[in-house]
Amino acid sequence: MPAHVRQTLSDRSNQIWLSYASVWEMQIKVQIGKMKLGAPLADLIDQEVRVNRLRLLSISYDDILKLDNLPMHHRDPFDRMILAQTLTGGFHLVTCDSEFSAYGVNLFW
Repeated sequence: MPAHVRQTLSDRSNQIWLSYASVWEMQIKVQIGKMKLGAPLADLIDQEVRVNRLRLLSISYDDILKLDNLPMHHRDPFDRMILAQTLTGGFHLVTCDSEFSAYGVNLFW
């Protein structure tokens, strides 16, 4: 992760959100062995919420409906939901995935 991204994420004046879509995807990857963690996912997220003021972003009805307006540049359903949430919520998205730029979202990396 680039230094300017780490610095921005550690700046206590910024709110950092984690989509439940990301939590869902991580849990699946842990279960099928594609992701190894040093502790249970719930414990790691709870720690980040407590220590780094991470906020969890629920998936709303509007987020789901926003999917209808997204072109199919990206086919991953979790990434598409994160894109929809970024657009409906007006967030900046922290990612190095170049496919996200095709959607006109505010990218930060």
